[in-house]
Amino acid sequence: MATFTLDDYEAVLFDLDGVLTDTAALHAVAWKQMFDEFLLRWSSEHGHPFVPFEVDPDYLTHVDGLPRADGVAGFLESRRIVLPEGSPDDPADADTIHGLGTRKNELVLALMDDRGVESFDGSVAFLDAAIEAGLAVAVVSSSRNAVASLASAEIDDRFDVVIDGNVASELGLPGKPAPDTYLEGARRLGVQPDRAIVVEDAISGVEAARLGGFGCVIAIDRGFQADRLDDAGADAVVGDLAELLPD
Repeated sequence: MATFTLDDYEAVLFDLDGVLTDTAALHAVAWKQMFDEFLLRWSSEHGHPFVPFEVDPDYLTHVDGLPRADGVAGFLESRRIVLPEGSPDDPADADTIHGLGTRKNELVLALMDDRGVESFDGSVAFLDAAIEAGLAVAVVSSSRNAVASLASAEIDDRFDVVIDGNVASELGLPGKPAPDTYLEGARRLGVQPDRAIVVEDAISGVEAARLGGFGCVIAIDRGFQADRLDDAGADAVVGDLAELLPD
């Protein structure tokens, strides 16, 4: 990647979990607890050996960055488990794709309430530098809890636009790796995609930004998948956004 400067762009669109807020670990814990409880029961009922859900590869490959129902469906498909889709109103004890998603959401909300939501200092410094440079900023997240997470981290007042799972559902937008949510964020900011930066930590998000024709795709690797993020099309992979700021 050539020398990076914010002056070359008009906007920055940030993913949320794992990029701005340290909630990706909470989501991973909630996904594992939900799936392991389900897999234990499923294995017992169907006479199969129990194989637990793992962060790598299961979370990173099938769940990270995707809308909740897509994550459930993708993981179940990888294990050749077929469940009815159900509906978004399914309770947490329903053996449907949406029911498992509901259970996962209850678990992550409990974790957030218990532990709170922390932001990454380097990401907030990069966000503030972008605002200071006159760039428009948005959050584009598949999470339906994005607004609550931003408020808990006390950074909700910084953003011009928030595109979350609720907005995507209302507009019928497919989730990442489709580019539609990022394109909607750029549209609401009033910028062309090639004049905007996308910051992601998930392979599906990097792929979405590339498909959307965004001018720069920065990936953050929190220690799991630098090579895979690079292979997905990131222009730069960093451990912390502060690495891109002038000394």
